[in-house]
Amino acid sequence: MFVRLSSIRMELYTTILTLTIVLSTDAEIVHEYVGIHGCSETDGEDMHELDEEEMWHADFNQKRGVVTLPDFANPLEFTHFYETSVIEMTGCKSDVAFLTKIFKSPPPEMDAPHTSIYLKDDVELGVQNTLICHVTGFYPPSLSISWTTNNANVTEGISLSQYRPRADGTFNIFSTLKVTPAEGDIYSCTVNHRALQGQPQTKTWDVDVALPSVGPAVFCGVGLTLGLLGVAAGTFLLIKGNNCN
Repeated sequence: MFVRLSSIRMELYTTILTLTIVLSTDAEIVHEYVGIHGCSETDGEDMHELDEEEMWHADFNQKRGVVTLPDFANPLEFTHFYETSVIEMTGCKSDVAFLTKIFKSPPPEMDAPHTSIYLKDDVELGVQNTLICHVTGFYPPSLSISWTTNNANVTEGISLSQYRPRADGTFNIFSTLKVTPAEGDIYSCTVNHRALQGQPQTKTWDVDVALPSVGPAVFCGVGLTLGLLGVAAGTFLLIKGNNCN
């Protein structure tokens, strides 16, 4: 199956190439390749994925291609991919200018993001963990994410994924922050997007580890003490009764 889809929404021009490949007709092993190429007047994106796992993307800020396959995967060569992406982005931005002129710059369509923050693993004080800021349902795919720890801006230990398209035409993105939680720490991620109209969206996560309850231990201790006193009293009365006889 081969599908090529070109769409225009606001000033964004996107080309999505989907190719389903049957590697073995006997075992019927099917893999799906997706290539996403998009741009606006100022930004651009070129990403390739296989079976919903990103393999490579172009980093136009660093002027290089980035292989995102895990270390254990079979190594793949992406020869001249970045150079080709630069050429495609030039043509894409030219198309944006041309199509914007034809459609007389209609009012931009925008969808505000929805943000959530959560910890990757169960919290343990003093043990390194990862905070995840998940931003979804926004359009166009251009926003900024910033982090704070105890109200201080953080610039290290941060990663940012590529924009990922959703079936409804909006996008999602992840940002992560390496943290070593301590009691009372407060972390926050702040999202700024055009649809928020100058009112950034902030989500916070604070370290609140409940101390073990002493109630059950006290209850058991009191019960054991009362039990021993009951045994002692019963023994005393039994001995006293025998002496009287």
